[in-house]
Amino acid sequence: MRVKRLKGIFSWVIPIVVGLALALLIRQFWFTMVKVQGTSMQPNLQSKERVIAVKTVPIKADSVIVFKAYGVNQEEQDRRADYVKRVIGLPGDTVRYTRRGQLYVNDKLVKQSYLKNQFQQTTGTYMANRHSQMTGWTLTSLSHDQSAWQVKVTTNRVPKGYYFVMGDHRSVSNDSRSWGFVPKKAVVGVVHTWPWQARKQYLN
Repeated sequence: MRVKRLKGIFSWVIPIVVGLALALLIRQFWFTMVKVQGTSMQPNLQSKERVIAVKTVPIKADSVIVFKAYGVNQEEQDRRADYVKRVIGLPGDTVRYTRRGQLYVNDKLVKQSYLKNQFQQTTGTYMANRHSQMTGWTLTSLSHDQSAWQVKVTTNRVPKGYYFVMGDHRSVSNDSRSWGFVPKKAVVGVVHTWPWQARKQYLN
């Protein structure tokens, strides 16, 4: 009788344990669900929208990534905080933004088709320099003008093992312009949206 009872218990306990183990393995090595917090990626991602962060997808220029913000942004106090931003500069890339509101990566003009608002392409992307003037910038000038940058650069290049990121809603986004580079070890994964979500062509 006891054996039958044990078999009955194991018949439903084992599938649950296996299911939980598989879920943990998938979360650890393949993908995880992330809720977007804030408006920094509008209009392409909305606050409280859920997206998939895929851990096995290589990071490319314009990839939207999820990363652990604690320790990256020195003002972030929440150890569990995840940020969602777009990769503008890969390791070794040069990045500059002109006074006319144009983005150049490795001296090539980037159209930024994911930005539909002209304000975000120009005024929204400018940063104040040490003279409190809103103007264009380079990685070198940002690293010296913005006190929160932990990694200083002199060659206008993204250091090895790091990424330069910005939000699509530039005028409100708290991103690399203010606090510097994202280390590769902080990246959770690359964002993929559901097939039916709007503007997926600007994210996946």
